[in-house]
Amino acid sequence: MVTLSVNGKTRSVDADPSTPLLWVLRDTLGMTGTKFGCGMALCGACTVHLDGEPVRSCATPASAAAGRKIVTIEAIGATPVGRKVQAAWTQLDVPQCGYCQSGQIMCAAALLAEKPEPTDADIDGAMAGTICRCGTYPRIRAAIHAAAAGKRG
Repeated sequence: MVTLSVNGKTRSVDADPSTPLLWVLRDTLGMTGTKFGCGMALCGACTVHLDGEPVRSCATPASAAAGRKIVTIEAIGATPVGRKVQAAWTQLDVPQCGYCQSGQIMCAAALLAEKPEPTDADIDGAMAGTICRCGTYPRIRAAIHAAAAGKRG
């Protein structure tokens, strides 16, 4: 058994402690907003927050998340920054296929929580390695700037 704090709720799950957090979230807890992309922590589709920091859940064992605060895409909108990011994403029509977008939003929300007025270089650094195969990077950057400015688009 592994006890996790996911989106403000304590959950005890019957999982091997070495199971990647991604699979505990998706398969055991039924939280499918976090996506499987590469399985090697290279693409960012599986990004969640652990104690406010973005981490790749496909390469994070469930045991490493025990005793830490996990926030997934399902709950990021409950935070002020997350609401701004999601609103900007919607207003600027950021997604194309949408597959990577939960990871993109999680990385953007972590950036804005740490740095409320990011430069393009800050955005590039925070979003590096979070891959969008559709190439929506200009809209992602615009949405991050809009969220930082408190705009809805």
